[in-house]
Amino acid sequence: MSEEPDNPDLAVAALAAEEWSVLSLEELRRCGLTPGMVATRVGRGQLHRLHRGVYAVGHRKVRLEGEFLAAVKACGAGAVLSHYSAGALWRMVEWDERHPEVTVRDTTPRIHKGIRVHRTRILDPSDVRRHRGIPATSPTRTALDLCSQLADRPARRAVRQALSIELLTPRELLRTLEVQAWRPGARRLRRIVAAGVAPTRSELEDVVLDLVLAAGLGHPDVNVPIVLDGRRLVPDFRWPDRRLIVEADGRAWHDNKLAREDDAERQALLEAHGERVVRVSWEQAVSHAAQTMRRLQTAAGIRT
Repeated sequence: MSEEPDNPDLAVAALAAEEWSVLSLEELRRCGLTPGMVATRVGRGQLHRLHRGVYAVGHRKVRLEGEFLAAVKACGAGAVLSHYSAGALWRMVEWDERHPEVTVRDTTPRIHKGIRVHRTRILDPSDVRRHRGIPATSPTRTALDLCSQLADRPARRAVRQALSIELLTPRELLRTLEVQAWRPGARRLRRIVAAGVAPTRSELEDVVLDLVLAAGLGHPDVNVPIVLDGRRLVPDFRWPDRRLIVEADGRAWHDNKLAREDDAERQALLEAHGERVVRVSWEQAVSHAAQTMRRLQTAAGIRT
């Protein structure tokens, strides 16, 4: 390091700034701190033990990325953030304050308090990325692992969210299934891909997409932009051959005056160009699903 050997605290501060304020004992030693000096700084409140051999520098309250990195460092070389924690890091799922999950390449019975450790004999280099400075499973491997943990609906939501923010593609999912068909979660992921994956942007869109597919409308274009009279519009779901559009009306966006006016203007423009627009709210999709499916079938000209 470029810092002077007789001022290790400067080296610690510099490295901590790059590591989410979380350093391992080995990293502290490389900065010039002996075990005794580490103990002294723990006593002074300069270092705070997070896990065995892992410390927060300056304060105990680190950001979520720091918690994740601390868990990875506690599990040793080759460990990677995985499963639900990797899903949260990649923004595929919302973090829910559970214990961080880490995958390690061994089968030893070591226990790390406050960390859920997954063990594997095989972790291909293509399954590992470094995201926001944290070693983690790749988006495709994370999707596979999430499918081994989650029920069908939240697993679909996670996969569709990953597609929406362009973390992965359907082709990458299929390639992963070809290579890792034996892994837990592969069967559920294959069902999700076979049903037709689409990059939905919200849980409501996810619910409405499942509803229109169940109603037999066929797979629509999802969030595909169109340009009408020089204006770029992005319908939630569109069937070009039927000239039909379904919009998922979320409460947070559509319950204010300006949003409703914008919706009305967009709908008028779409209808002026021969598109039929059907709006579906959360309550209609969830509490009145059968009635909403019949409404969608009528709009699409499907006889039941």
